[in-house]
Amino acid sequence: MASHVVQGAQLQCSFGTAPSILGVTPQNRQVCSSVNSANIGDNIPMVNIQPFALCISLANPQVAAATSAALGVLTPQPCLPNTPAPWTTGSPTVILGQLPILNNESTLACLWGGVISVMMPGQIAKNVP
Repeated sequence: MASHVVQGAQLQCSFGTAPSILGVTPQNRQVCSSVNSANIGDNIPMVNIQPFALCISLANPQVAAATSAALGVLTPQPCLPNTPAPWTTGSPTVILGQLPILNNESTLACLWGGVISVMMPGQIAKNVP
């Protein structure tokens, strides 16, 4: 069984240089282990998805420009997540705010080519199918 993801979960991007923390706003009004619960719609950059320090993806225009200016030497740039689509897939049998609840097996695609995953769900007491 997968773990239920909540506010403060630790995230990692495949092209980020450091982990980040999931932010969950209280609009869904459900709490798990004394913190706000997340659903697959919690994918908004700088609200739910914070930067992962530096980005090393050449699909990121800032990284590509800096790398080009450095004559092809990969030059990481500050991470600005670009996540327009929801997390996939969540837990389809548990609905929160009209969307599936987020679990630790879910992933989120960044337009710069990165895959964001949950490293630590923020709580370990509750599991979801």
